[in-house]
Amino acid sequence: MNSIKNVPARVLSRRPGHSLEAEREQFDKTQAISISKAINSQEAPVKEKHARRIILGTHHEKGAFTFWSYAIGLPLPSSSILSWKFCHVLHKVLRDGHPNVLHDCQRYRSNIREIGDLWGHLRDQYGHLVNIYTKLLLTKISFHLKHPQFPAGLEVTDEVLEKAAGTDVNNIFQLTVEMFDYMDCELKLSESVFRQLNTAIAVSQMSSGQCRLAPLIQVIQDCSHLYHYTVKLMFKLHSCLPADTLQGHRDRFHEQFHSLRNFFRRASDMLYFKRLIQIPRLPEGPPNFLRASALAEHIKPVVVIPEEAPEEEEPENLIEISSGPPAGEPVQVVADLFDQTFGPPNGSMKDDRDLQIENLKREVETLRAELEKIKMEAQRYISQLKGQVNSLEAELEEQRKQKQKALVDNEQLRHELAQLKALQLEGARNQGLREEAERKASATEARYSKLKEKHNELINTHAELLRKNADTAKQLTVTQQSQEEVARVKEQLAFQMEQVKRESEMKMEEQSDQLEKLKRELVAKAGELAHAQEALSRTEQSGSELSSRLDTLNAEKEALSGAIRQREAELLAAQSLVREKEEALSQEQQRSAQEKGELQGRLAEKESQEQGLQQKLLDEQFAVLRGAAAEAEAILQDAVSKLDDPLHLRCTSSPDYLVSRAQAALDSVSGLEKGHTQYLASSEDASALVAALTRFSHLAADTIVNGGATSHLAPTDPADRLIDTCRECGARALELMGQLQDQTKLPRAQPSLMRAPLQGILQLGQDLKPKSLDVRQEELGAMVDKEMAATSAAIEDAVRRIEDMMNQARHESSGVKLEVNERILNSCTDLMKAIRLLVMTSTSLQKEIVESGRGAATQQEFYAKNSRWTEGLISASKAVGWGATQLVESADKVVLHMGKYEELIVCSHEIAASTAQLVAASKVKANKNSPHLSRLQECSRTVNERAANVVASTKSGQEQIEDRGELSDTMDFSGLSLIKLKKQEMETQVRVLELEKTLEAERVRLGELRKQHYVLAGGMGTPGEEEPSRPSPAPRSGATKKPPLAQKPSIAPRPDNQLDKKDGVYPAQLVNY
Repeated sequence: MNSIKNVPARVLSRRPGHSLEAEREQFDKTQAISISKAINSQEAPVKEKHARRIILGTHHEKGAFTFWSYAIGLPLPSSSILSWKFCHVLHKVLRDGHPNVLHDCQRYRSNIREIGDLWGHLRDQYGHLVNIYTKLLLTKISFHLKHPQFPAGLEVTDEVLEKAAGTDVNNIFQLTVEMFDYMDCELKLSESVFRQLNTAIAVSQMSSGQCRLAPLIQVIQDCSHLYHYTVKLMFKLHSCLPADTLQGHRDRFHEQFHSLRNFFRRASDMLYFKRLIQIPRLPEGPPNFLRASALAEHIKPVVVIPEEAPEEEEPENLIEISSGPPAGEPVQVVADLFDQTFGPPNGSMKDDRDLQIENLKREVETLRAELEKIKMEAQRYISQLKGQVNSLEAELEEQRKQKQKALVDNEQLRHELAQLKALQLEGARNQGLREEAERKASATEARYSKLKEKHNELINTHAELLRKNADTAKQLTVTQQSQEEVARVKEQLAFQMEQVKRESEMKMEEQSDQLEKLKRELVAKAGELAHAQEALSRTEQSGSELSSRLDTLNAEKEALSGAIRQREAELLAAQSLVREKEEALSQEQQRSAQEKGELQGRLAEKESQEQGLQQKLLDEQFAVLRGAAAEAEAILQDAVSKLDDPLHLRCTSSPDYLVSRAQAALDSVSGLEKGHTQYLASSEDASALVAALTRFSHLAADTIVNGGATSHLAPTDPADRLIDTCRECGARALELMGQLQDQTKLPRAQPSLMRAPLQGILQLGQDLKPKSLDVRQEELGAMVDKEMAATSAAIEDAVRRIEDMMNQARHESSGVKLEVNERILNSCTDLMKAIRLLVMTSTSLQKEIVESGRGAATQQEFYAKNSRWTEGLISASKAVGWGATQLVESADKVVLHMGKYEELIVCSHEIAASTAQLVAASKVKANKNSPHLSRLQECSRTVNERAANVVASTKSGQEQIEDRGELSDTMDFSGLSLIKLKKQEMETQVRVLELEKTLEAERVRLGELRKQHYVLAGGMGTPGEEEPSRPSPAPRSGATKKPPLAQKPSIAPRPDNQLDKKDGVYPAQLVNY
């Protein structure tokens, strides 16, 4: 039954004696209960609901008066756990309580200090933590009282931080120091708590550990804000003060950064914090305050407190009961309480109760609506947090883009440096062009000197000068793009001006001479006129001619004077144009000189940057080389340690694989020498040496490890020599790696010294390789074809024999036996056909492998080169032929009632295994996309199905025959007495035990046989020499004799690890292809 916890005010107003004093008394009582439950001597963390009630109480009374009134009475000196939980609750109240709590706590600073000093002098684990915690609380109170802009929760915006710091450098400096002190107190408390957890071997899920770890949640919240503020202030200080002045600040910040990062990392690994708080992750390194752009890369750490499920509140009584009723009258007290609360049971009061119920329902609905509103606000807050997370991710992406942009800028600077170099080359080419232009100018002067001869008369040259002036103007507009053309045009104009001046002066002189001449002529004419006046009457015609001539001369004089004035105007215009061009030329020269100076300065700056980048590149290249050499040294050291590792004794390897590894390592030495030579010649590129070093280290380590594994199967003396050579190889390789890591010893390194030990390992591997004494590798190719043909012939013969046996069984048997024999023989026939198809497909795939892999070599050379694979193929084909022949013999014996059904089942299993070996041997070197390979795999699955059919038909036939025999041999024990039955029962039990013992012994023998077969098949021996011949058809009657091909390839080895020629078999081998 649910009780009503929140009683409306109208109901409370009906209670007798309810007033403000009662409400205050109830508030004090609730606070006292919460404080007593939160601060106790139990070694368990403070419950969140009690601390929340205390915090709500501070907001209710707008201060911490009630809290301190009860906290003063707590016996804090008597229990260190009690004092520790008091500090925890006080920290939460300071952070989340009313702002006036800070001033109330200031009055009790002496009490807090006394508690810390008391427990600081005692040797108690919690006492030591209390001493540190009180110092943190006192520092917190002092800081927030001195800087009221920062609330106790330390959550302010960047604008408030800027306002609090101000513009005075001294204030910023002092505020940074105080925040450093604040952070030191927080980190010291966390380090002390973790240190005690380590010494007490406590975990975060134990109550003792949680009691110590609970206050660190507030420490994490404080440290996240303090870290962000110190980063902001440090960047601001570095923008105002020189870097040397702030060296102490940077050292202190770096120390706090690493401590804080370690604290956050350890706290985030604890299960206790994972469900209570989401701890941010700090970057790998501290911010670089010497680079102002690093501020944009800083990300504010955000601490998220996940929403907790509401804790179940303790049930509260709707009706306050001041004292319990006496034992004698419980019913009366309950009735009185009911009457006091709801009134006497009459009709009018019943209506009031209905109204109260309706009011309560409406208030419940109102509370539900408020609850929904609170849920919506919580959802909105969650969405805001998600938005903040998205914005932080966007900022992170922006920082990544800025980083990419910085890289692009670096590339642009390199491109500009290349352009400057190109400009230098272009300047040199321009100098050559300038000299060529000067030569052209001299040629132009010579060309223009010839123009003097063409200006004989002023009138005729006027139009020509106008045209040349227009051409000169066009040339000036065209040649403004280059300094050299402007100078040339200037010289041309100056020359033309000089020439025009000279020509003008010459014309003026000529005109003056003509005028003087004309004057003289006029005087002469005047004389002549005087003389002619006498004959004027006679010579009127001559007078008219003279007058007309005089008019002509006057007109010519006026024309000449107009031309002179026009020419003078043109000269003035040309002079003004020349002055403008000279001014433009001087400005262009000044601008060119300024640009040249700027380009030279930028060129010098780029050269210095290029030198710095070049040195940085050299350092980075050597760092990469040193890292690669260190990694190679670790790989080689691990390989050398494997030689003395007891666990490595179980590892084995073949001499062939060791030879291939040693040869590869020996080949890599040449690349290492080449890379070393290239690096010594040019230290700017270490890629070749790093690549060669990486390849050499892996191959050398692989050679050493496989050398040790090969020695485990070798004789004693070669094994010892191989181990010593591997150790020498490892020692020389480690010495070489050490030289490559030292920049002074790098030029003296000699990679060629690695050839001797690697050649020794290669030679020992060659010595340990098995010697083929019986079969030459040149004969392997012919043997493969012969064995595959012999296998096909054996299978064909087996099919014919099975058909003959089926015909014989139809004549000699009938009934159930005939049915069983036909079923078994039919399944054997299907199996033989499937095997024949598999052998044919394997032959086709083998030809495809040879054609695709031999290249220019012959088929025999391909088989000789891949002798191990060829031997495995021969062994597999022999096993298939032998299995087919054995299956036919077993089936013949079963049909003739001379064999066992179990032999037929075992032969079926053997054929399935032999075909799987043939498929595996063919699949090793085949192309995975080959159609022959797909058909071979399909044939292998068909063979397995047909072998299963043989087994199934054999078992069913055996059961059918046995069931028929049991029907005829029904056991009848009716005539036996009790003693005889007991005796036969004991004899049967003895027989059962004997059979079980025999079965266990046979199983052990089977295991030993299989083990010996695997040893022989996977040994290091080589196939013996035999003269394979096509098997002759076996006789079709009686006890059959298997052909020479059908011999099981598992003969025990000779003491000298060889086979005699008379055996006529090859041992099967498992080869690593």
